[in-house]
Amino acid sequence: SLQDDASNHDEVIASLSTDIDSLTQSERKLEEEYQKIKTQGIGLTETLTPEQEAEYEQIREAAGIASASARAILAKEVRALEGARAKAASLSAELKEITGRREDASQSAKSLTDRRDKLSDSLKKVGAELKQAEKDLANVEKHAKQSTSKRDQIDSQIETVNSQLREAKDDKRRSKESEKLAAALEALKRHYPGVQGKLVDLCKPTQRRFNMAVTVAAGKNMDAIVVDTKATGYECIQYLREQRVGTATFLPLDSLKVPAPYTSERLRALEADGRYRLCADVITCDESIRKAVLYAVGNTVVCDDLTAARELCFGKDGKSDNKVKAVTLTGGVISKAGTMTGGLTEENARAAGRWDEKEITALKHKKDKLEADRAKTSFAPKITTLVSSSSLSNPSQLADELRNQVGNLKNREQYTKSDRTYTETKLKEQETLLNASVQQADKVQKNIDIAESAVSSANTEVEKARTAVKEAEDVVLQPFREKTGLNDLRAYDIAVGRAREDFMEKKQQLRQHRAKLESQLTYEDGRDFVTPVTALESRLSTIKGKLTKANKKEEELLKKSAKAKADLAQSESELQTATKEEKDSEKSVKDTQSKFAEMQGERMQVSKSMNGEDGELERLRGELHEILQKSRVEEVNLPHLKEGRKGGADDDMDENDDSSQATNDDSSQGTSQDSVNTKSTHFSQSDDRRVMKDKKDASTIDFSGLKGDLKARLTSDRDEKKIRSGFEQKLAKIHADLEAIAPNMKANDAFNKVGEKLKESGKDFEDAKVEARDAVAAFNKVKSIRAKTFNKAFSAIDTALKTIYRDLTKSSKHPLGGNAYLSLDDTDEPYLGGLKYNAMPPMKRFRDMEHLSGGEKTVAALALLFSIHSFKPAPFFVMDEVDAALDNVNVLKVCNYIRQRSGDNLQCIVISLKDMFYELSESLVGVCRDVGLGSSRTLTLDLSKYDAKDEDEEGGEGEKREGEVLEGGGKRARGVVA
Repeated sequence: SLQDDASNHDEVIASLSTDIDSLTQSERKLEEEYQKIKTQGIGLTETLTPEQEAEYEQIREAAGIASASARAILAKEVRALEGARAKAASLSAELKEITGRREDASQSAKSLTDRRDKLSDSLKKVGAELKQAEKDLANVEKHAKQSTSKRDQIDSQIETVNSQLREAKDDKRRSKESEKLAAALEALKRHYPGVQGKLVDLCKPTQRRFNMAVTVAAGKNMDAIVVDTKATGYECIQYLREQRVGTATFLPLDSLKVPAPYTSERLRALEADGRYRLCADVITCDESIRKAVLYAVGNTVVCDDLTAARELCFGKDGKSDNKVKAVTLTGGVISKAGTMTGGLTEENARAAGRWDEKEITALKHKKDKLEADRAKTSFAPKITTLVSSSSLSNPSQLADELRNQVGNLKNREQYTKSDRTYTETKLKEQETLLNASVQQADKVQKNIDIAESAVSSANTEVEKARTAVKEAEDVVLQPFREKTGLNDLRAYDIAVGRAREDFMEKKQQLRQHRAKLESQLTYEDGRDFVTPVTALESRLSTIKGKLTKANKKEEELLKKSAKAKADLAQSESELQTATKEEKDSEKSVKDTQSKFAEMQGERMQVSKSMNGEDGELERLRGELHEILQKSRVEEVNLPHLKEGRKGGADDDMDENDDSSQATNDDSSQGTSQDSVNTKSTHFSQSDDRRVMKDKKDASTIDFSGLKGDLKARLTSDRDEKKIRSGFEQKLAKIHADLEAIAPNMKANDAFNKVGEKLKESGKDFEDAKVEARDAVAAFNKVKSIRAKTFNKAFSAIDTALKTIYRDLTKSSKHPLGGNAYLSLDDTDEPYLGGLKYNAMPPMKRFRDMEHLSGGEKTVAALALLFSIHSFKPAPFFVMDEVDAALDNVNVLKVCNYIRQRSGDNLQCIVISLKDMFYELSESLVGVCRDVGLGSSRTLTLDLSKYDAKDEDEEGGEGEKREGEVLEGGGKRARGVVA
C-alpha cells in the first residue's frame, strides 16, 4: 500500500494544484456575478463599488457608535412601554377575575336567599304539623285509656277460648308418652303459677303459608315449656325427675338472651323487598311471651323461595357473606355458616299441621268473633294527621306511629333550624365577599385607568427616542450620501443586503475549501515513504519465524488429539456396558416396587377392616356404658352372679357415687336425663378405666332369668326396636298404675324445701337491691363526671378548631377563611358514640370529608391536630411529610402557623421534602449512607447561627427586624427537617 502511494504521489499533488486553481477562478466568477447583480438586479441607478461598500461598513459602525446613547434611551423607553402594557394587561386580568368572583358571590347570595326563604316556609309548615300531631296524640292516648277496661272483659273470654284451643290441639294424635307429658304439664301449671305452657300453644303464625317456615325456624324450641323464672324451671325439672315422667325443655323468661333490637331493625328493613320477612314478625303471641318467641326463632328471615334465600345469604354475585339464617316457605334452611338443608320430613309436616286441624275450626270461629268484638271496642278516634291505613284500626299502633311522627317532626324542625342558621351564616359571608369584590373592582379599575395613561405617555417617549436615534445617525451618514449620491442608504441596504449576504457566504465557503486543499497539498509535499517501508519489511521477517514455530506446535497437538480420540472411544464402550447394567437394575427395582405396592394395598385393606371392627367395638362399648349408666341413674337392680357380687361392693359404691354426681350435674344443667347419657371419648382404648369397669360389671350380670327369645342374638335393628317398644309399653302401663294408686308422699318435703329456698332468695333479693342501688349511684356519679370532662374537652377543642382552621385557610382573596366544626352522634352519652368532623374550605359548599381533595384533607387534619394540642399541649410533634399534598401557598401557611405557635414548651420535628420547611426551620438533620462503614449516618446543620451572622452584618436594621419577629410570634419554629 505504501509503494502504491509512493508511485501515485506526483499525480495527487498535481490533482490538488488543479483543484486550488479551479476554486480561485470560481471566486473571481462569483465576484463578477455579484457586481452584475448590483448593477442590474436591484433596480437602483446608483450602486457602490467594493471599495465604497467597505467604506460604508466603517461609516455605519461609526453611526452606531454615535447613536449609542440615543439607542440606549430608546431601549429604556421601549422597556418602559412594555412594562406599562404588561401592567395594564395584568390589571385587566385581575379585574376579570374579580368580576367573575363578584358574579359567583352574587349568584351564591341569591341561591342562599332563596334557600333561606324556603327553609323558613318549611319551618312554619313543620311547626303546624307538629302542633297538630301532638294534639292528635293526646286524643288517641286519652281514648286508649277509656277502651282498656272494655278490652279486659273480652280478654278473659278470649283466654278461655285459647285454653280450649290448646287442649284440642293436645288431644289430636296424642301418644301415651305425650299424654303423660301433657298431664305433667297441667300438674306443673297447678303447682307452679309461673308455668305458661308450651310455646306452640302460646303462639301461631299470622298466615297458614308461614306454618312450615315457623316450625323449621323454631325447631325443638317449639315444644319447649315457657316459665317465668329460672328457679321455676329448676323446680319443674325436679318434679319431672321425681315423677319419672320424661324429659322436657324449659324457657325461663327472666334469663333468655334474645337478639339485640338494632340487629332486628336492620333485618326488618328487608321487608321493603316483599320477598323477606323477619320470622318473629309473622308470629302472633302475647307480649308477655314475646321474649320466648324471639329466643326460639332469633333473627331468622323467612324467604318466599330458595332463590331469594340464596340472594340474601350469598348475594347476587355469590360473593356476599351475610351471617343470616334464612328459611323458605317450603322448609328449606340456609344457616349462618352457609350450609343448606332442604327436603320435607313427615315429622316436620305433622308439626306444621298443628295449626291447621279441623277439630278446632269451631273454636277459631268463636275466637274470631270475640276478637272482632274486641276490635270494635278498640277503634281509633278520628285524627287529621296522615298515618298508615293499618294503624287506624289499632290504637296502640296508632299512638306509636303518632309518637314516631312527633319525634320525626321535632328532629326535622331542629335540623331545619340548624340548616337555616347555617344558610344565614353563609349568606352573610357571601354578602361580605360580594361587597369586598365590588370595592376591589373599583380599586383595580382606577389602577387600569392610571396604567393606560402610562402606556400613552410611554408611546410618546418612544417616538421621541426614535427621532433622536435617526438624527444622530444622519450626522455621520450625510457626508457619505453626498459623496456617493445615494440619498436613501436604508433602501440600498434593503435592496443589496440579501445579495451581499449570499455573496459573502459563498465566498467564505470557497475560501474555506481552498484553505483545506492547500493544507492537504502542503502535507503531501512533506510526506516520507522510505522509512515506513523499511519498518514493514523488518516486521514481515519476524512474523515468518513465528509462523514456522506455530507449524511445529500444530503437528504435536494433532498427535495428542489422535491419542485422546482413542481414549474416548474406549470410554464410550465402557459407558454402554454400564448403561446396560443400569437398565437391568432398574427393571428389578420396578418389579420389587410393584410387589411392595400390592403388599401395601393388602395392608390398607386389612387396616380398614381393623378400623371398622374397632369402630364397631367402640360403639358397642358406648352402648354398654350407656345401658349400665342408665340402670344406675334409674335405680334398676340388675341381677348379678353370686361370685361377682361378693367382690363388687367397692365397685357398686363407685357406681353410686358416679350416679349421684351425674344426677347433680343434670340438675345444674336444667334437664332430667340428657346429662346422664354422657358420651366418653375413650371407648376406643381397651385399657381405659371406664371400659374395664363396664367390662367387669357386664361379666357379673346374670342372664339366666331372661326368656329364650331375649337371649337370642338380634339380627337387625327392627327386632331391637320391636322388643324395646314392648318393654316401654309395659313400663308406661306400670307407671300409670303407680300414679293411679299411690299419692305423692314427698310433696310435704318438697314444700318445706321450697319454703326455705324462698326465705333465702328473699334475703338475697333485698341484699342485691341495696347493692344495686349503691352501684347505680356510683355509676351515675362516674357517668356525670365522665360526661362533664368529655364535654369540657369537646367544647374547647371545637372552639379552637374553628379559629385554627380559619387561620390556616385565610388569604387575601378569602379574608374570612373556611369553616370547620365537630358534632356528636350521642349528646346524652357522648363518649359512647362517635364524632363527625366537617370542614368547608373557602368558596366551597358543604360536602363529606371523603369528597375533599388531598390538600384540603391535610389542612383539615392539621387543624384538628393543633386544636387538640391547644387543650392538652404535648412536648413535641413528629410530622411525617404532612405537606405532601399541599401546594406552596398552603405549605407557607402551615410553616407560619407552626412558627407562631412554637415556643419553649413545644418542638416540631418535621420530615419534609419542601424547601420552604428547610428555610424556616431552626436546624436540619439529614440521613445518608456511609459507604465506608456500610451503615447509615446523620448530618446536622444549625441554621440559627447563620441568621445571627446575617443580623450582625445588617447592623441596626437587622436588630430592629429581630425585635419585630420576637414581638410578632416568638422565636423561629423549632423544627428538625429531614
